[in-house]
Amino acid sequence: MAADAYLMSLRRFIARQGTMAELWSAQGTNFKGELQEAFANMSSVQANRRTIGGYFLAGRSMTWWPIGASLMSSNVGSGLFIGLAGTGAAGGIAVGGFEWNAAWVLVALGWIFIPVYISAGVLTMPEYLAKRFGGKRIRMYMSVLSLILYVFTKISTDIFSGALFIQVSLGWDLYLSTGTLLLVTATYTVAGGLAAVIYTDALQTLIMVGGALALMFIAFSKVGWYEGLVNHYMSAIPSVTVTNATCHLPRNDAFRMFRDPMSGDLPWPGLVFGLTVLATWVWCTDQVIVQRSLSAKSLSHAKGGSVLGGYLKLLPMFFIVMPGMISRALFPDEVGCVDPVVCQRICGASVGCSNIAYPKLVIELMPVGLRGLMLAVMLAALMSSLTSIFNSSSTLFTLDLYHRARPKASERELMIVGRVFILVLVCISLLWIPVIQTANSGQLFDYIQSVTSFLAPPITAVFLMAIFWTRANEQGAFWGLMTGLVVGLLRMILEFSYIPPSCGQPDRRPAVLANVHYLYFALILMALTCLIIVAVSLATPPIPKEHLYRLTWWSRYSQEHRIDLAGTWIASDSVNSDINSHFDHSPDSWLWRAVLRLCGLTGPSSGSTPPVAENSELNSLQEEPLWRRVCNVNALLLLAVNVFLWGYFA
Repeated sequence: MAADAYLMSLRRFIARQGTMAELWSAQGTNFKGELQEAFANMSSVQANRRTIGGYFLAGRSMTWWPIGASLMSSNVGSGLFIGLAGTGAAGGIAVGGFEWNAAWVLVALGWIFIPVYISAGVLTMPEYLAKRFGGKRIRMYMSVLSLILYVFTKISTDIFSGALFIQVSLGWDLYLSTGTLLLVTATYTVAGGLAAVIYTDALQTLIMVGGALALMFIAFSKVGWYEGLVNHYMSAIPSVTVTNATCHLPRNDAFRMFRDPMSGDLPWPGLVFGLTVLATWVWCTDQVIVQRSLSAKSLSHAKGGSVLGGYLKLLPMFFIVMPGMISRALFPDEVGCVDPVVCQRICGASVGCSNIAYPKLVIELMPVGLRGLMLAVMLAALMSSLTSIFNSSSTLFTLDLYHRARPKASERELMIVGRVFILVLVCISLLWIPVIQTANSGQLFDYIQSVTSFLAPPITAVFLMAIFWTRANEQGAFWGLMTGLVVGLLRMILEFSYIPPSCGQPDRRPAVLANVHYLYFALILMALTCLIIVAVSLATPPIPKEHLYRLTWWSRYSQEHRIDLAGTWIASDSVNSDINSHFDHSPDSWLWRAVLRLCGLTGPSSGSTPPVAENSELNSLQEEPLWRRVCNVNALLLLAVNVFLWGYFA
């Protein structure tokens, strides 16, 4: 169905090509720039993309600044632009705490988690759990769950929000615009590997920040800067309201970060502690993020990337959340609508139209040229996020699932499979567009975070126990994950079975839904998982210490020889040959040669990739004293600035 719709859209587009000429001349330049940028990266970034380590970890040669920029752009996709601005328009600045919390967890990534991952010598997060606990079932479960989360939360929400922006801003057909973006994005991800993705992310971060800052200044000038925003937002009431209801009024605590622990839409204990559970999964255990830090040429560069990413994550409050609030202040009848009939007419969603806050601001405030710039910003956000997810999903599938099924697969075969899987993800994404289109909701950001709170806390618990508690074993970790999954799925089923009431309607949901915020549920679920891990681990034999060297925080500097647990399958130890060994002959077909060249499987050899030996330079935690001090000072400065901002807006 999606394929037919895409072809029909293409025919309609060609038929009206003449009428689109003016639109292209005014705004298409930026889209053309995005295409040129994509193919430039595809052709110019060639670093070690002919080996598994080169393609999936950029040869472990990345420096701090592209890592930090990639951490930012990998997380700030089009879904975050639409979701953060929409939630800010609906409820105020508290949602910005999701961004500020990231600074603390990014420091934890660079100073706690990455040293353990480097000393363990792993390529993927499921591989770390396989080394730490042994066996196969935890690794398989983690890989499958991660892919499910990527497809149904990250990819789907990014596609929906990016398509929503393009559709609202330019009136382009949904299938044509998203299909083209997905194909272009997949092309340079397939061709370039992680190095291309990281350098592209770094450039697109500049586009995102620059364009968003331009809109921020224009928007603030319209309302009289911050004081004007406070006055205009608190009086932003739609002309059509619901009888005997107050939900059309802006929240009294709209400009406070810390809100009532019981009645607040984002209660402060949940925002501080429950959010940290979700953020730890996102920033410290999720393959999309951790893969960037693992590509660093040294631990100091990984730390520097975390610090830069933390500074960049301070900005979305000011160039996404507050502009969303300005959009409601300027357009209360559209962005702040509460009447279901009116909302359905404006944005096609009866529950509210806060999701259109950011694109509405772009359309109404920016001149034609800058409107094209903001189109480029959203395209950059969408493509950066999707390339990151495509590459990391390919890594998980190839090294944790496919290579497990075919342990004797050559590196050539694994490289081809990794690229083909990206194309499979593109097809799934295209087929998912109609589902996202019909599931349009006024609370996109809440959807993303609530689904994460149902599935991610058990993962956070297992990683924390694996790193800090040597007594944790495979049985405890597995049954902790299973218990957490069952409880989380039960809450998720209930959540989607009972729709939240519209404005003016009574809340008939069960108390566990109406009174237990999803951030509180994340805390409860993590605590339950930890209890199961502790109970089962203490009731079963411990893992001998010779299997744990350099796999925990306490043994990360150990020089002892580690013995892998029986039944452990390690991808990084079994995929080490250079692709040249599999290319002693040239294929006869020119088409086949072109495909191999696109995938980086032909051309001059850059040298083989030897196995990562124990205590080798690649998994060394040694740092130059000067740069270690520089990183430590900058991390403390980042946290000090973060505390000041929390206190100022508390």
